[in-house]
Amino acid sequence: MSPVPEDPPARRFYLDTSAYLCMLLGEEGSDRLAADMAGAELLSSVLLVLETGRTLVRLTREGHLSPSEYQACFQRLEQDQDDLVLRDLTLDLCTSNVLPAVATPRSLDLAHLRTALWFHATEPLSGFVTLDSAQAEAARELGLPVSAR
Repeated sequence: MSPVPEDPPARRFYLDTSAYLCMLLGEEGSDRLAADMAGAELLSSVLLVLETGRTLVRLTREGHLSPSEYQACFQRLEQDQDDLVLRDLTLDLCTSNVLPAVATPRSLDLAHLRTALWFHATEPLSGFVTLDSAQAEAARELGLPVSAR
């Protein structure tokens, strides 16, 4: 009797807001990001929703998005919330003393890092996906598998 082959480990990626916005707005490299994460479980903090909504408003006010583009992006954000596994920003994440050894991330970046660490402790991440080089360095310092672009 031959052994039953094991299923490959699930691919799980934590998206920070910079990576999500890249894909949402169709920026350079978005096709590759989407292809790399196709079929994977996508995780993030509820902060992604807050930060994305704020950025869409800012881009529209500055004239970089038309009202119809804003509406389309906002609808996609709402739809994507059904496909993303989002963790609430909770007191335990805020009171954690986990900080990178060298980098001093901005508050919301730190919340993303701590949320990613929480997911990673539950089941290892395949990658922490960010377009922010400072965020990528802080994630590396914390031992997260970084998929910086």
